[in-house]
Amino acid sequence: MAMSTLPEIQQIEARIESMGSAMRSEILEYSQDGDLRLPIYKVSFGTTDPQAPVLGIVGGVHGLERIGAQVTVSLLNSFAELVRWDRQMQRTLQDVRVFFIPTVNPIGILRKTRSNPRGVDLMRNAPIDADKPARWLGGHRYSAKLPWYRGKENEPMEVEAQGLVRGVQQEIKDSQLAITLDCHSGFGLQDRLWFPYARTQDPFPELGLAHSFKNLLDQTYPHHFYKFEPQAGTYTTHGDLWDYLYLQHQGIERGKQYLPLCLEMGSWMWVKKHPSQLFRADGPFNPLIGHRHQRTLRRHNTLLELMIRAIANPSVWAALTAEQLDQHRLQAQNLWYAGVGFRR
Repeated sequence: MAMSTLPEIQQIEARIESMGSAMRSEILEYSQDGDLRLPIYKVSFGTTDPQAPVLGIVGGVHGLERIGAQVTVSLLNSFAELVRWDRQMQRTLQDVRVFFIPTVNPIGILRKTRSNPRGVDLMRNAPIDADKPARWLGGHRYSAKLPWYRGKENEPMEVEAQGLVRGVQQEIKDSQLAITLDCHSGFGLQDRLWFPYARTQDPFPELGLAHSFKNLLDQTYPHHFYKFEPQAGTYTTHGDLWDYLYLQHQGIERGKQYLPLCLEMGSWMWVKKHPSQLFRADGPFNPLIGHRHQRTLRRHNTLLELMIRAIANPSVWAALTAEQLDQHRLQAQNLWYAGVGFRR
């Protein structure tokens, strides 16, 4: 296997070679600009039963937020080592599936750009229009020279976005329960776990499921450092890929539960401690000091463990009665949608 020029892809390819039949791999698409051509890998573990519970970890959608790809690769490597020797994990994987897509925008990662080689922000690229998008930040079609560019109207999604959508749909389309976690950075002083919608402040159809998962996290790790909330409480955007995937999946309307989460690592923590990072293009989005970088790479292992156990034990939080879901939905509305600007 020819090794890539991108270190994160080198690690993925080395892991593929070392794991053999214990891990399945495929190239979803190639991101290309002139002679530069980099693969977008998906690797998966566990059962191939299409209806089995599924967990997916994604990174590198915004190339400038390289830490998202690095955290995803780090989680992949830790998980793969557990698969080698942990018999309990091996038994768990007989009933569930776990997949990783660590470098959705590999040329963006290599060149330290938010967008793909065509200047398109992949997380504004889906054919979805927001109700009241944030100005500029919410996406626009003016020019690829400006950040948050959505691409031209009525054109197909970018090849990287298509690869991500296809790769996720392959894994979750028939699953009875699916969670995905998309790793980003760049907002606030606290790590956040965002759930849909990004396009509207209307409550997420599976609001009860989201609140039940939050309760599971809070009760299992009461001292965790995540703020769990709807993304639209911060800002709304056009073209969110996870809104698109959820709507394509149809979620609760098909009786198949799907919770797409976004990990938004609070990069202001790193800048606050090292303000000179602001003078580097990647400085506002990544931990550049060695010990902070290492701490960030190991910071989210507990969350991965919780999510694996959650999909393996749906009766605890997901397989709820209608009355239980209604209770969670009411608590969630009071928690997240009671403020000004939110619609019930």
